[in-house]
Amino acid sequence: MSNKVTDIVRSIAEPIVEGLGFELVDVEYVREGSNWYLRVFIDKDGGITVDDCETVTLPLSEKLDEVDPISRSYIFEVSSPGYERPFKTPRDYERAVGKRVRVKFFKAIDGVKTIEGVLDSYDGKSITISTDNDGEKTYPVDAISKINKVIII
Repeated sequence: MSNKVTDIVRSIAEPIVEGLGFELVDVEYVREGSNWYLRVFIDKDGGITVDDCETVTLPLSEKLDEVDPISRSYIFEVSSPGYERPFKTPRDYERAVGKRVRVKFFKAIDGVKTIEGVLDSYDGKSITISTDNDGEKTYPVDAISKINKVIII
């Protein structure tokens, strides 16, 4: 059921979110304890503020009330996906060029299942990463199980 709900909510949210100048990153409909949560994650260049979340919440909430795609009660949240969130779209890769990333592969490549380095490039089919130890290497995107930016402390 949750996949159908997220598809419906995505189709409702996308024109609203994009019309307000943001990118719809993800929609999540999950049960946590006794509560159901509908979360809509938005982003923009430079990051998301609380005011941005508020800007999207009211019109999207009104449209969800009108269409009523979820029969049970739920808690609705509009949020930033966070700096270290997993990449979901080509735009996530493009925005991360020049940034430090952690990459996990489905299977070990050259004996390594996880690498960390600077994302030098992304062309839709592959990424090139510079690591401190191995220099620059290119990997196919379809070999990646998870990739995300990392905070350097």
